Amino acid sequence: MGQQTGVLLKSELDLPAFISGKVRDTYLLGDHLLIVVTDRISAFDVILPCGIPNKGKVLNQISGFWFDKTKHIVTNHVVEMVTTKTDLNKYLPKGSKKEFPGYLVDRSMVVKKARRLSVECVVRGYLAGSGWSEYKKQGTVCGVNLPKGLVESQKLPEPIFTPTTKADAGHDMPMTMAEMCSLFGNELAGKLKETCLKVYDYARDCAATRGFIIADTKMEFGIADGNLIIIDELLTPDSSRFWDTERYKPGQAQDSFDKQPVRDWLETTGWNKAPPAPMLPSDVIESTSKRYATAFERLTGQKLK
Repeated sequence: MGQQTGVLLKSELDLPAFISGKVRDTYLLGDHLLIVVTDRISAFDVILPCGIPNKGKVLNQISGFWFDKTKHIVTNHVVEMVTTKTDLNKYLPKGSKKEFPGYLVDRSMVVKKARRLSVECVVRGYLAGSGWSEYKKQGTVCGVNLPKGLVESQKLPEPIFTPTTKADAGHDMPMTMAEMCSLFGNELAGKLKETCLKVYDYARDCAATRGFIIADTKMEFGIADGNLIIIDELLTPDSSRFWDTERYKPGQAQDSFDKQPVRDWLETTGWNKAPPAPMLPSDVIESTSKRYATAFERLTGQKLK
């Protein structure tokens, strides 16, 4: 297991590798997949040389929380959340004397295999980030016309669906509904949009009871056994903007419960945003770790293990 400063950066298991992303390592596990959420962190599409303690556990358990809460809306890929070594060891071949390493507990899940749909399904409920930048220039967000006179971070009249391509390298690019329909067919494209908006509306209302605004989020979907299911992660600080309700002030940028301290520090270094990225100082690592843990505990009402 590759580590730095005691933080899991790379999982190295005696399993066939399926895919490795910026944060997640996925392995073949018989008829299923094993997703391991590491403590790796990326910024500006570059993986940093250090991890954020417990980040993987937070992301994994928040996803598990939302997968369970939204299963009445859409089926998800979770077979089992790994909360003990026993949960995983039962997937070992019969008679095997090996055991899975303990570091997988609380940062991994066993999931169904699915055919991933090559689209990032983005829902925006507030005017922020790249959406705000586009709106200032053109009065639109990903080509969707919006009313005049909106300010930064303002709540939109209604949530909007703004899908993008799912790029294996480089940046995702906006897609129109016409392009989605051409890619997936009218029925599936329409179902993706409807499902995303339902999940967002439900999660937004749940998060509001915990003092959070979900400004926007992105979701991924796949097809398993002929059915649409939600996969990967769901409504985590890495895939969503969470704002504190009490500190929310339209007309300015908001402080998000994510890796913003990392981005802010990197912007002060003069780094050209090309690999290799600089090492983060210990105070930035610590503050970011606390920020992730706070998001988990407030959202779920549970203490991070």
